Amino acid sequence: MSSDSNKGFSLRARLMLGATVMVFVFLLGLYPALQQIFTRALEQAVEQRLAADASALISAARVVDGQLHMPDKLPDEEFPVLPARQLGFIYDSQGQLVWRSRSASEHKVDYQPRYDGRGHVFTRAWDQQGQAFFVYDVEIDLLRGSSAAYSIITMQAVRDYRPMYKSLKRQLYVWLAGSLVFLLGFLWLGLGWGTRSLRHLSRELDEVENGQRKALSDEHPNELLRLTRSLNRLLDSERQQSQKYMHSLDDLAHSLKTPLAVLQGVGEVLSQQPANAEQARTLQTQVGRMSQQIGYQLQRASLRKSGLLRHRVRLAPVVQTLLDALNKVYHDKQIRVEQIYPAELRMPVEQGALYEMLGNLLENAYRLCLGHIRISAGKSGSHYELVIEDDGPGVPASQRERILQRGARLDTQNPGQGIGTAVVKDIIESYDGQLQIEESTLGGASFRILLPLN
Repeated sequence: MSSDSNKGFSLRARLMLGATVMVFVFLLGLYPALQQIFTRALEQAVEQRLAADASALISAARVVDGQLHMPDKLPDEEFPVLPARQLGFIYDSQGQLVWRSRSASEHKVDYQPRYDGRGHVFTRAWDQQGQAFFVYDVEIDLLRGSSAAYSIITMQAVRDYRPMYKSLKRQLYVWLAGSLVFLLGFLWLGLGWGTRSLRHLSRELDEVENGQRKALSDEHPNELLRLTRSLNRLLDSERQQSQKYMHSLDDLAHSLKTPLAVLQGVGEVLSQQPANAEQARTLQTQVGRMSQQIGYQLQRASLRKSGLLRHRVRLAPVVQTLLDALNKVYHDKQIRVEQIYPAELRMPVEQGALYEMLGNLLENAYRLCLGHIRISAGKSGSHYELVIEDDGPGVPASQRERILQRGARLDTQNPGQGIGTAVVKDIIESYDGQLQIEESTLGGASFRILLPLN
């Protein structure tokens, strides 16, 4: 199964699904065995009932001068009652019928007893219409102290017990269904208790990713301790590497500032001499480009995405801070900024990266707009969407890819090296996002940032 099909399917749900299938298969296999047990218990009850009827016949029988005599009515028995369904027969040792109950007068059952000393037999037989009967056959050798050789047979139609059998079958369905629900409930509770430690670990990981916790605790089962300790070592290693990296960047920036400042000073001195004016301008231009490129590379490195830590930064305070600063710089333009996003919306980037992205895009919008900027954000499908639009000249479709390249600029009237949008693009891609340039409904450019939810 692909990872996409398993997405959003929790471990508890998977275990529950597997347990449900196993329980269902088990109960499905158990059903025939339970049905057979119920059927056997029912047949035993029928056998006991027919054996009792046979005992009643034996107690009522008399042998006089070697001849069997039965009373006209059997007290407290159902055999002489015509509507009764229990049938009674008595055969001699040669298999000749010598007596039948009144209830058996209209039935011709295909059963012939064998007087062979087997004691008693419980079996089935069928009449001429194909109706099945339970048959209990018992042999007697003595009757009230007198020698006798008879087969006492009692029968009852199988259909008389079908309502009872159907009722037992329905009860069996109900019991199995109830057992299934009961077992699944206990399994769900048991799996919930068993996966509680995993949920606790997941919560701690969320806290680590959001910066609320520096390391995972040791309050986990022994099976998870090795994992949590390995993750803690990885977290410590990443923090140390990140600190070393930042220190190295700071050292590099500090070490380059002085030589660049010296070169800048030399250029200013040379520019005062008319003969060296051209060389001085060239030197200053190159020094400016070097300083800008160093800043760009330092920004790219310092704003890279963390491998383990995730951040959720509120958008509103960052936007407001930038707007306050830009309104002071461009106070003469009287720009109206329209903001459309939830007040509590959080973006899945580090705060420094969010400031850098919005700072570059908003500064461009302020500089190029006529008087209207729109900032909108929210969740859209599997992404966070952040859109900055203005009513300026816009970006021609043929130039949209080019301005995302480092050093490319459409606005040549203002100073700069054209690396702002390239920095924004690099930051967004480091978070597995996308930057799209489109035409805004305001008439200018629309910069759309898409960042994955997770």
